[in-house]
Amino acid sequence: MLSRIALLGSAIALGACASVAQATPQEAEAPAAPLPEAHEMPGPDEGVFPLMAHATADMVGKKGESIGEANLLDGPNGLIIRVELAPGSLSPGWHGIHLHATGDCSDVGMYKMSGGHVGKMEGGHGLLNPKGPENGDLPNIWAAADGSAGYEAFTTLDTLGALVDEDGSAIIIHEGEDDHMTQPIGGAGARVACGVIK
Repeated sequence: MLSRIALLGSAIALGACASVAQATPQEAEAPAAPLPEAHEMPGPDEGVFPLMAHATADMVGKKGESIGEANLLDGPNGLIIRVELAPGSLSPGWHGIHLHATGDCSDVGMYKMSGGHVGKMEGGHGLLNPKGPENGDLPNIWAAADGSAGYEAFTTLDTLGALVDEDGSAIIIHEGEDDHMTQPIGGAGARVACGVIK
């Protein structure tokens, strides 16, 4: 009886080995084709234009008065921000301008309800900061002698989709220039203008 069990066990083991030997490995899937390089993509010369999202922000000054408008255009490689402000909007000279994390300008003249910068990092503020920059950091805006301003900047640090999230975002202009290094806002001082991005 014992020899029959041993013989049966040997037969099962040999059958398992035979079935393993007959199994053929699956063919490896062909690797996916590499994505095209930027220069290989069709562009405006070929009549291909990206679908670009657009948003605006009505800019209000220290007393809550309308002083101009900001337009944001989300392109395939970054975000263009254009701000146009009427005469008397700002004091002449450079002013810090940032994207803030909350779309709220309801506390007129203070504009603290807009929160901190988008992507705020401890010690990370500033376009020149080795620990930064934060997503909301932008180059300064210049106001002419009459207080008007025209501004256009390009940033790859954020997208319009992220800015118009559930609590929105705001554009804030400060009373002074951002040195792009000093914490937490580049020494730019008080908030003097605000616009909710919609």
